[in-house]
Amino acid sequence: MTHDPKDALQHARRQLEVAGSPSAARDASALLDKVQGNAPSWSVLSDDQMAELQRLVARRARREPISHITGKRAFWMHDFAVSPDVLDPRPDTETLVEAALSRPFDNVLDLGTGSGCILVSLLHERPDAQGLGTDISDAALNVARGNAQTAGVADRVAWALSDWFADVRGTYDLIVSNPPYIAKSEMAALAPELGFEPRSALTDEADGLSAYRVIAAQAPGHLEPEGRLMVEIGPTQAAAVSRLFIAAGLSDVTTFPDLDGRDRVVSGVFLPQNDR
Repeated sequence: MTHDPKDALQHARRQLEVAGSPSAARDASALLDKVQGNAPSWSVLSDDQMAELQRLVARRARREPISHITGKRAFWMHDFAVSPDVLDPRPDTETLVEAALSRPFDNVLDLGTGSGCILVSLLHERPDAQGLGTDISDAALNVARGNAQTAGVADRVAWALSDWFADVRGTYDLIVSNPPYIAKSEMAALAPELGFEPRSALTDEADGLSAYRVIAAQAPGHLEPEGRLMVEIGPTQAAAVSRLFIAAGLSDVTTFPDLDGRDRVVSGVFLPQNDR
């Protein structure tokens, strides 16, 4: 027996709407695409394909992230492989990539790289640059390695298992990070999808500022003169993170907004005392 893809799509959308998916139409289309593979969108579905579509819809109805089901998430210029071992790349983080690209750099360090989406995107845009990505998770680093290979930058990036700067050596002209910045008290109110992502990538189990305290304090020891530290923040954290940057001796501390106008990135420049 065969099934009309339009009917299958409409049925999947209705199921996801009932389940409370905030993007039911888009999700249904993505799931149908996964089932159809490389076949044209008008191709009829077999019984096996319909059964597979229903299994995928059931997963999404439980609010499992669509990226975990399809295995990928679009970010900047690439589709990045994702898994439950890494934070799902989000459009807000492209603000950090765009801000980092506003000035030249040759050597970039990405702390807590996760899927590698920030570092890989930066290296793709700067074909002469090299980078190091760190994470406390071997599984996350494996995902990042695969994404670097797919994007064609694997020969210019190294990876290290490290708790922030603990196992980092050398200096860089750009350090970037999207650390866990959600306060423990805020976790219960998050969207159900976030329950499928690694908790350690979301929250510090404290006030949401723990990682920034470590990164800001130790970054000057790993920055070249006039090197930049740039971090993603939660929209209410700009003042607190800026104070940490200033206390660490960074100059030209600046906040960048995301596309919705919310504070999203804090940047600072390392100027040695004799250069000020």
